[in-house]
Amino acid sequence: MGMQKGTNVRIPAPAVRIELGWRTGPGVPDVDASALLLSGGRVRSDADFVFYNQAVHTSGAVRHEGKVPAAGAVTDTLAVDLGSVEPEVETVVVAASADGGTFGQVPGLYVRVFDAAGGAELARFDSEDATVETAFVLGELYRRQGEWKFRAVGQGYDRGLAGLATDFGISVDDPGPAPVAPPAQAAPPAAPPVAPPAAPPAAVPAARPVSLSKVTLTKQAPSVSLTKQGGTSGALRVNLNWQMRQQEPAKGGGWGRRLTRALQGDLDLDLGCLFELNDGTKGVVQALGNSFGSLQRPPYIHLDGDDRTGAAAQGENLTINLDHSRDFRRILVFVTIYQGASSFAGLHATVTLQPQHGAPIDFSLDECTVPSNVCALALITNNGGDLVVQREARYLVPDRGVSPQRTLDRAYGWGMNWTPGRK
Repeated sequence: MGMQKGTNVRIPAPAVRIELGWRTGPGVPDVDASALLLSGGRVRSDADFVFYNQAVHTSGAVRHEGKVPAAGAVTDTLAVDLGSVEPEVETVVVAASADGGTFGQVPGLYVRVFDAAGGAELARFDSEDATVETAFVLGELYRRQGEWKFRAVGQGYDRGLAGLATDFGISVDDPGPAPVAPPAQAAPPAAPPVAPPAAPPAAVPAARPVSLSKVTLTKQAPSVSLTKQGGTSGALRVNLNWQMRQQEPAKGGGWGRRLTRALQGDLDLDLGCLFELNDGTKGVVQALGNSFGSLQRPPYIHLDGDDRTGAAAQGENLTINLDHSRDFRRILVFVTIYQGASSFAGLHATVTLQPQHGAPIDFSLDECTVPSNVCALALITNNGGDLVVQREARYLVPDRGVSPQRTLDRAYGWGMNWTPGRK
């Protein structure tokens, strides 16, 4: 259902999926979806802001599920369980921000609301009049007489995501200019000693403001230093999420046609990594062979589980203990297809590395054009104490009879002995 600015429509579904989409290309800035939960027109706290750095609301009612690139377009998705939205929340604002440009440079921007269960489209609003805006409120879900409605808003901001968030009451991390020290003054005469005053009660630390910083790796800028970003301790969480799209059959019955049939089954992707420690220890962390690793003992890497849905809120997750970063020499994060497809063609995935301290790092995989069932995602290397993340996004094609893991080993010179495994 196409909507005009200012109109509203009833939302009969108990849970919805909100999709922001746009066409991409040279000179088009990246776009990020976000949501704000409002009571009386403002957030109750910074926790009511759901975006790429704070992906799940504390109530679990709103989730940022991440981006999926596909054939010259990108979507960024929010999931809202309307039945779980707290009673005092009256409105869920659906917003977008442009990173590296204005919305006048973003073609085909739209927001669509789907029934999360059945997939039916419930509302659609196309933004067609953007110019210099760097943030937009595209729409809002709101309660009215016991039911939920969606309103097409289309209100722009020229101060980016920070300006939009601040207007709704979010405390944004902006250090501003450093304070200037006052000029030195002569010391006064020494006073006679007096009894020290009683110590004041300990001050309660102020809540840490929301950080909007992030790093997106591209072919043109493929690497970043975790150390320079402040990500040198705590847990580094690596998340892989994906969306599967049906392929058109290839003419002549080639591997594209075989892939189309394979994609009709359950798709199971496995995230894992090859590791090499500074003491020479080498190994693999993966679901195959139940080699899930450990955070508290070598290799200080742990695979959280084995997911088959690709949802960003769960997905495949690998955790690296950066408190032991001095023990790492290199870590190659990879993904393999365990079952459900013969290649990554038609599968669109996003990788996010979220350090406990420092900005999140994300990148999308390019379209796969070869019959590949293994992809090197990112290489983390310790360069004299400087941890560097390198975007690989490299599809490999194993030789006949060679496993995906052995193929990675050969490509990156790991030098390990491999035996068959299962999960």
